[in-house]
Amino acid sequence: MEARVLRLTEKAASIEAVAPRIETLALMPGESDVLIEIRAAAINPSDAKAAIGMMPHAVFPRTPGRDYCGIVRAGPAHLLGKEVFGSSGHLGIGRDGTHGSHLVVEAAAVVEKPAGLASEEAAGLGVPFVTAMEGFRRSGMPKPGDNVLILGLNGKVGQAAAQIAAWQGARVIGIVRRDEPYAGFASSQVEVVNSAAGDAPARMREITGGKGADIIYNTVGDPYYGIGAKSLAIQGRMIFISAVNKIVQFDIFAFYRGRHTYVGADSLSLSSVATGSILRELLPGLASGALRPFPIAPHAIYPLERAREAYIAVLGSARDRLVFKP
Repeated sequence: MEARVLRLTEKAASIEAVAPRIETLALMPGESDVLIEIRAAAINPSDAKAAIGMMPHAVFPRTPGRDYCGIVRAGPAHLLGKEVFGSSGHLGIGRDGTHGSHLVVEAAAVVEKPAGLASEEAAGLGVPFVTAMEGFRRSGMPKPGDNVLILGLNGKVGQAAAQIAAWQGARVIGIVRRDEPYAGFASSQVEVVNSAAGDAPARMREITGGKGADIIYNTVGDPYYGIGAKSLAIQGRMIFISAVNKIVQFDIFAFYRGRHTYVGADSLSLSSVATGSILRELLPGLASGALRPFPIAPHAIYPLERAREAYIAVLGSARDRLVFKP
């Protein structure tokens, strides 16, 4: 198959200097692979970060892109013609990814798209929902009666984590850095605490009757580390997926006296097959309506020819979920 794909030939000095080219690339699926005609491919911050050297293990030249939705055009008979979606920690980083007209990936990695989702919506699930779910899987899934605190609530991973925690029956509280409501969907109420308005851990304790958070999902890292550490309940767990500065002041005494657990989750470590397995766990929530995809605004859909603009936007002020439609 002659595919029309984006190519990055080398690391750029800055996101403004990224110069993706459109090239024709021959794709040949192996015996255990499928060839997918891409209908939509999400654009993630990690795609743009890899282009500027923030992912040291990213190889060049390569086609970026981790998330996709499309139609199987070659592969096992039971998948032919099926509309599928998926994601990966390896696609677009260590091997050619999804930002093109076609993709070769393992047949075991693809998940059949629920009928009620548009291609753009299915493509947009990928990294945020996989990251959120992997963090909860590693820490222990939320359960009814748990208080789940999400730091960085209105980011895409924060919204996915809020949806999953509410789906599992937990009480969801989110920290934001300015006076704003929760921007996403959840199947139950999400309470919001503005960290700029006062003592956020004290407010968290007040909301939870003094208990604190059973699970904290820290989507930001060190800027919210102190709030999280002071908000944990006895035997609470805190999940980390990101950092701005790598070093924080760690209170060992409070950590062991609180019998706390810290968990790291890295979706980049997940293969396409492992990621597919996580997405399948989310299907019942999508089917019931307890989980919903991110809305994709018309202005957030880009052709491949506007790739440089899209990569700049995803690292800038855009709060939309951005996708390519090749």
